[in-house]
Amino acid sequence: MRIAFSKLCVVRPALTTRLLAGLALAGALLIAAAPRAEAQPTAALPAMSLSAVTTGPARPIAAWAEFCERYPGECAVDRTEPASITLTPALWQTINAVNRRINRSVEAVTDGDHWQAADRWDLAEDGRGDCEDFQLLKRRLLVEAGLPRRAMRMTVVIDEKGEGHAVLTLITNRGDLVLDNKTNAVLPWRQTGYTFVKRESQEAVGWMALGRDASPLTAANR
Repeated sequence: MRIAFSKLCVVRPALTTRLLAGLALAGALLIAAAPRAEAQPTAALPAMSLSAVTTGPARPIAAWAEFCERYPGECAVDRTEPASITLTPALWQTINAVNRRINRSVEAVTDGDHWQAADRWDLAEDGRGDCEDFQLLKRRLLVEAGLPRRAMRMTVVIDEKGEGHAVLTLITNRGDLVLDNKTNAVLPWRQTGYTFVKRESQEAVGWMALGRDASPLTAANR
């Protein structure tokens, strides 16, 4: 049995012109600020936690496959990259800054309102998008900041309302951590309250199951 979802992700306020300009400069600002981050107080690194275990291949969401046709570089898997991120205080600060910046700057809208489509995955570079678009933009900015794409996997979950939702999983030496547009807190996957369904493979272009049989056909729209 597969589950289709049409409910919305959390609604965010509309963008201002200033925030749109700030979003366009986000990657450059984060990279430029990196040297100063070492000299500034940083949040404590997250506690060690367990990583999620994949259980075999899973069927990709159709809109993800269409996204990969438009942006093949966003889906490519480079097996020479590290499969895990070794967290440092500076990297941890950058990860949290990106999560907060995009959550604050992007306006949550449905694919129907945004693209006149039932389900479309895209980068929220125009300042609008639904849950997966938030996470895809965060990943692009983190790649620009030097983190390995292979260790940052798009992930489909069932949220607290029983609806499909997309998050970004960072596979690190301290466990799997989740970036989400519903919260500014970067949490260990077990602390999110979500049921984890599947995520992108680290070995090839495709998806891996995370132990749930019923799989959503789409993520939530917003």
